[in-house]
Amino acid sequence: MPPRPSARSAVDRIEIGAVARAHGIRGEVRVVLYNPGSTALDRAASLYIGERELAIESARPLPGGAYLVGLVGVADRDQADALRGQPVAVARDDLDLDEGEVLLADLVGCRVELPDGTDWGVIAAVEPGPQDRLVIHCGDIERQLPVADPFLVSIDLDQRRIVVDPPEGLPEERRRGK
Repeated sequence: MPPRPSARSAVDRIEIGAVARAHGIRGEVRVVLYNPGSTALDRAASLYIGERELAIESARPLPGGAYLVGLVGVADRDQADALRGQPVAVARDDLDLDEGEVLLADLVGCRVELPDGTDWGVIAAVEPGPQDRLVIHCGDIERQLPVADPFLVSIDLDQRRIVVDPPEGLPEERRRGK
């Protein structure tokens, strides 16, 4: 049976990683997670690769923040290899957040202020990487603030407001086309 398009909207899904490569001859894929400590695939019954929802047959963690995942309908290496490089997401409902935890994706669109109340812009995107960064736009200025506890003073998702205390000398760039 071919994978079916997802009935969930992109808002209901959270991107957690990408398919790195096929593994073995039985259709397993190696999924590298953006957050190496994530256990999102331990609880998920299905995942989204690109726009397709696929049921998880098996998922086992590997050292270094990756999982080997068997998917219903992906039965051989060629089918698995066709998924290489595609983003992997899970349903938001499958994520188990602790008290006080937030998803970085939920910060996009939040107003950003300094501790003294000075407007510092709006979060336009989150750049994942070895050090996740908030991309903050303030007029024609773009700032990239590392996601680190010392810099994030408070987060109020109800008010869509974040207070930050950026490090001295944080570079700023003019936004292209602005």
